[in-house]
Amino acid sequence: MKTIKTDIPGVLLIEPKVFGDDRGWFVETWQQERYAEHGMPGSFVQDNQAFSQRGVLRGLHLQHPHGQGKLVQVISGEVFDVAVDVRRGSPYFGRWVGANLSGENKHQFYVPEGFAHGYCVLSEEALFSYKCTDNYHPETQFSIRWNDPDLGIEWPLTENPILSDKDRDAPYLRDLPEDMLPPYLDK
Repeated sequence: MKTIKTDIPGVLLIEPKVFGDDRGWFVETWQQERYAEHGMPGSFVQDNQAFSQRGVLRGLHLQHPHGQGKLVQVISGEVFDVAVDVRRGSPYFGRWVGANLSGENKHQFYVPEGFAHGYCVLSEEALFSYKCTDNYHPETQFSIRWNDPDLGIEWPLTENPILSDKDRDAPYLRDLPEDMLPPYLDK
């Protein structure tokens, strides 16, 4: 497996080894010791899947408290996936990184705790899968506006994305009370 560091420390793009022949292919998508060697936590407690159509944009979501690190991948289709640093006091606060994930490239993206996460579907349909470091706590989850001009995310599909009401009406990052955001813990 190849791990690529992004412009924000802790956010990683993972290119797993794919073993293929005329019968098909095999890829290891999680192995605790190997992934820990590359900087990912050793403990995931929940797996999720989401199915969406072209133009769906989900996010930007996070939980605080009960932050979730996420190891995300696309089983079929293609998405543009984004991680935004929203840790108050972080030298990277408000910066984002993105990656194209697809069933074809089999790349994974690790989004640490303290980051808002979102993605938009580029293919006709996409099956999205992710592992989480903490359970879902709906009472602590909230959204940040997907098109916040202060963040300047360069979404590939920005005309009339299909949004949930919660995501459409989400506040801008600057309008959130500071105590809603997770603290930056320099490690």
